[in-house]
Amino acid sequence: MYGEFSSLLSFLEEEREISFRGIADESLRKALLLASASYFEKRLSDAVLDFVEEAADHPAILASVRVKAVARQYHTWFDWDARNANKFFRLFGEGFLRKMKEQVEADAGLREGIAAFLEIGRERNRLVHEDYGNFSLEKTSEEIYGLHQSAMLFVEGFAGSVRRFSR
Repeated sequence: MYGEFSSLLSFLEEEREISFRGIADESLRKALLLASASYFEKRLSDAVLDFVEEAADHPAILASVRVKAVARQYHTWFDWDARNANKFFRLFGEGFLRKMKEQVEADAGLREGIAAFLEIGRERNRLVHEDYGNFSLEKTSEEIYGLHQSAMLFVEGFAGSVRRFSR
């Protein structure tokens, strides 16, 4: 998506369609932010459900978690204004929280990934709750893409972290 957006903006610039480029850039940055936040929500929700399905010995447990802990609950898992994911980690127990705090302390890339992830979520919330049409997103496409790339370390690593802890 980022590549397609960049190509479109380059084309408009080459054609000297500066006004159209500005309009397209504003819309594309918002779409890129929403796409990133949506992708992360899907990946983390799926990771939680996959973990519960592996760990639970009864299908009713998975159904209960899907309905009461995952469906329409994702945005309650995080303190979007925090600089850490401790609220999320705590959902898996105090032991997991302690282990993840240690892991985050030892891994600067993971710390940066969590901060980037939370920034995407925070900006997404502002975008959808503060008049989308008139919202002025101050980040460039490159900055949003950079945050997404950094946040991937946290999002992609979560499933492995929770599985390693549960063994």
